[in-house]
Amino acid sequence: MNTALTATYALTVLLLIATPGPVVALIVNTAAASGSRKAIFTAVGTNWASLVLIGAAAWIILTSAAIDKTWLSVMSLLGCLFIGYIAVGTLREALAAPASEAPAESAKPGRGGLLQGFMVGISNPKDIIFFIAFFPQFIQITESFGKSMVVLSLLWVAIDFAVLSLYIFAIGKIASQRSNRMISLASGVALLLIAAGGLLYNLRELAA
Repeated sequence: MNTALTATYALTVLLLIATPGPVVALIVNTAAASGSRKAIFTAVGTNWASLVLIGAAAWIILTSAAIDKTWLSVMSLLGCLFIGYIAVGTLREALAAPASEAPAESAKPGRGGLLQGFMVGISNPKDIIFFIAFFPQFIQITESFGKSMVVLSLLWVAIDFAVLSLYIFAIGKIASQRSNRMISLASGVALLLIAAGGLLYNLRELAA
């Protein structure tokens, strides 16, 4: 195994995953509103989605299959609408709840969880393009394509789960009735901005 290339890959993945996005916003919001246990299940769901996307990217790389850009934009548009739906629900709950409410006990049971984590993780099919562009740069960490994909996938999942767990741990440390409500509002706004930006981008792509 190419140790230097593997270390470079691990560092790159760490920086990419640590950068806030829809998954981080969902994890932070779930940890604040529904507690660490629900957030962990949500993180497992996002990891599951990553494995599906990695599998799709590996198949495309191996077969050199063409990607229909229109289909990809439509699917991404639907994903943005789903993220927007979650964002609106999050904001409505946070604004409706009094500041003195204890969110961990009173949060709705549907917030976060394995399925919602998977849906948010998979809701942007353009991530497949990211994996297609990203993985070939590190595919020579072992002597075979199959082994390399296994190593790259396992490292991705391990780093992803570790980073998300640190977010969950941090939220647990600063958790309070007032701060949890503010975190829910902030993550809701972040999700809404991400959804709006994605909608504008994909509508422009479809119109081009």
